[in-house]
Parts: sequence; structure tokens; C-alpha cells
Amino acid sequence: MFQDEARFGRISNPKRCWAPPHVRPHVSSQMIREYTYAYGAVSPLDGAADFLILPAMTASAMNIFLEELSRRHCHEYLLVIYDGAPCHKISALTIPKNMMIEQLPPYSPELNPVEHIWDEAREKFFKNLIFKNMDAVEDKLAEAILYFESHPKVVKSLTGFEWIINHS
Repeated sequence: MFQDEARFGRISNPKRCWAPPHVRPHVSSQMIREYTYAYGAVSPLDGAADFLILPAMTASAMNIFLEELSRRHCHEYLLVIYDGAPCHKISALTIPKNMMIEQLPPYSPELNPVEHIWDEAREKFFKNLIFKNMDAVEDKLAEAILYFESHPKVVKSLTGFEWIINHS
């Protein structure tokens, strides 16, 4: 499985949208610096996806995610490939017994297929929205991650890089 986390919050990023000819659409924007984090792990081979929404990007939050991932896949031995974020130092992590982790090369987010999940979530679930509070952000984020968890074909299509599928 490939693992990553992404920040979601109340700062909006207006995007293109459809409008009738000669009509300029009005899209609201806000600059409120409140965030939450989605932790995710996906298997490009079978489309399995597991996510958690956690309040911070810290080693303790990563440990919570790894423990939950281990629990959800308790009858499997997982190879989890993750990025080199500072909070992912191996010395700060507690690796479950049914898991081993490997780090991607530094400064190579293009190698992590989970990045495509985050892009798709932002495009399909967060495009041109503003949120009254963080509960609304988390509700929308829960909708997005539940969609990915229940649609393995979508996950496979977004994350099934040729170098992963043909060399596994």
C-alpha cells in the first residue's frame, strides 16, 4: 500500500466551472486558515483504500493511522510505502507487527499514487465550495474518503501506475 496525508481546510481555491455562453460565473472565496488532515493508504493492485481524518500531521497521528490500518488488515502482512515527511521519522513511529514500511526517495511526490486521490478529492468534492466551519469541511472530506473506500475500481484507475502494476 502507498500512504500519504493531505491538508483540507477553509481556504478556497476557485476553479473553472461551466457557465452558459457570455455568462461569467460568480464563485465565492475565503481565506480562513483552519485545517484538518486526511491520512490515506491505497493498494493500486486491488483498489483497497483506507482513510482516517485526524487533526494534525504529527508522528502520534501517523501512529494512530498505522495502528488502524493494521487493525483493518489484521490477516495480511502489509508493505506500506510512504513519503519522507519530517513527522515520519522511523524513530518516532511504532510499526505494527503485520507491517513493514519503506520510504520513497526524497522530493518525489510524483511517485506516490495517493497524490492522485487527493487531487481527485479536491476536484470532485471541494471545487468552488466555501465552508462555514471545520465540521462542514470534515463532513465533505468524510463523503470523499467514503466514496474512495467503496469504489476500488476508481482507486485502481487513479493509482495503478504502470511501474507498480507490471512490476509487482
